[in-house]
Amino acid sequence: MSDALPEATQEPAPVEAYEPAGPEPLGVALELTGHPGVDAGLARLAEVDHLPADGHLEVYEDVHRGLRAELTSLDTHPAPRPYDNRS
Repeated sequence: MSDALPEATQEPAPVEAYEPAGPEPLGVALELTGHPGVDAGLARLAEVDHLPADGHLEVYEDVHRGLRAELTSLDTHPAPRPYDNRS
């Protein structure tokens, strides 16, 4: 009796071609904040609904930079102090 394994007698099943799904909107509603810089970033985020996944990173990084700039601008332009009429 031989210890050798029998040769495969069947061909492997053919591999079907795979096509990734195209971009699909998430359906998230856009709520404006009233702050033009932030609203522009939100509008830019809506663009990813029409991009394949490998295009999302560039948009996310761009929006992140814009939001950081908006937050930084809050530090450079302090809000006016309330009027004190106790004198």
